[in-house]
Amino acid sequence: MSLMGVDVGTTGCKAAVYATDGRLLSSAYREYPVLHPEPGRVELDSVRVFGLIQEVIREAAVAAATDPVTALSFSSMGETLVPVSRDRRILGNAIVASLDLRGGEYADAVVARVGRDAFYAINRNIPAATYSLPKLMWLRDNAPQMYAAADLFLPWGDCAAFLLGGEPCTSFAQANRTLLFDVRREAWSSCLLEASGLDGSKLPHPVASGTRAGRVDAASASALGLPEGVALVVGAHDQCCGALGAGIIQAGKAVCGMGTFACITPVYGALPDPGAMLRTGLNSEHHAVPGLYVSFIYNQAGSLVRWFRDAFASADRRLLGPDADIYAALDAEIPRIPTNLLVLPYFEPSGAPDFIADASGVIAGLRTHTTRGEILRAIMEGVAFYFVRSLDALAGLNLATQEFVATGGGARSDVWLQIMADVLGVPFVRPELTECGALGAAMLAGLATGVYDTPEAAVAVFVKPARRFEPNARNHAHYRRQFERYERLFAATYPILQDRAES
Repeated sequence: MSLMGVDVGTTGCKAAVYATDGRLLSSAYREYPVLHPEPGRVELDSVRVFGLIQEVIREAAVAAATDPVTALSFSSMGETLVPVSRDRRILGNAIVASLDLRGGEYADAVVARVGRDAFYAINRNIPAATYSLPKLMWLRDNAPQMYAAADLFLPWGDCAAFLLGGEPCTSFAQANRTLLFDVRREAWSSCLLEASGLDGSKLPHPVASGTRAGRVDAASASALGLPEGVALVVGAHDQCCGALGAGIIQAGKAVCGMGTFACITPVYGALPDPGAMLRTGLNSEHHAVPGLYVSFIYNQAGSLVRWFRDAFASADRRLLGPDADIYAALDAEIPRIPTNLLVLPYFEPSGAPDFIADASGVIAGLRTHTTRGEILRAIMEGVAFYFVRSLDALAGLNLATQEFVATGGGARSDVWLQIMADVLGVPFVRPELTECGALGAAMLAGLATGVYDTPEAAVAVFVKPARRFEPNARNHAHYRRQFERYERLFAATYPILQDRAES
């Protein structure tokens, strides 16, 4: 018997099959385009995405056929909902809520009706256009036929499970990303539904991650190369699955996912005080593990390194050839001591807690002798500086993080992990398996079907540390001084950057 986890992201999906002893048996990946039908609008072709999800499931399942899959669960992006009918038909494209600009005025209107403090006491998010609620309100008023025809709006992982024969359920964590969920009551909020005028019957049933939600139907199993009776298990928001896959199942630790965005997900043993958390600008939601809660602090990361690669090393890529590791070559140019450059990582709209859309990136301190390796290191330093203020605020609430586990593509860089440890003053650990979204989903599948009795037992099987990066005290002291300059630079340049954005 084996376990499958499927991770559905904004630009691609991955399926991975694991033996119950922790070995990776097979995996498959497909990319899909993000659509821009009009300026400010970002969508996914739902039919195409589901077709590619089926492809990766089929490819991974067939490759692991000698150890057949017995349970399947999904990790998926938050906020983005797919319109479907009760008879399991996709009815239209999915608005990528985290990138699409539609509906911000609806979020503002609901907050005005409910009150900022009262809203946060229910949902524990800072309302913005980047969530599901404003997109649903926009669809109701601007695409009424679509809104009326849809029996359900489902998060991507739950949609895929439903289309394969499962029940229309979603995890508490995914439900929270809609802005319509009462975190304390673990149910849809009648207050927020009334304030938004949305139809709660169009939402899936919220349940704990790891709840069984039926089985893959016979037709889907046959088409996908799965045995009959594969259990479908409710997964979680991708960051929560990634935290479980990284072994972050206790308070005081955090996962740092280092992909296109860097996302730090600290874990709490209880739901933090709403007033204190609101002042930090951070959210709170359920972890994939019962009894634990998380927050998300995120901003650009890998996207900035990719920009650097394309802007400064395009000729190198051509010379090295398509099979060469350009990132390893660039890492070799990075100085091993801190720079005196400052990079403000606002090349695109920022993430939590700032959500700044009207700034732009800054590289300050350049000299004629500055090397491109120094610039790349400064970009990595700037990514780390973005998190300092929020982590300091959490420490002031007795919610300090004692250790980070790094995941994602950026976790392969020794230099970057040492920079993160030095800036934040906390150890970083790289596990053997750094792609943790699908892994966390597979662990939920095993927990739901009795393969593992506890999350601790699952973590003991799957999560093995590969290397630990301790903070360098001298570098950390330098970076604390440098962070003060970073804050002053942003305060001084932000008004200028706002004027530039408006012109």
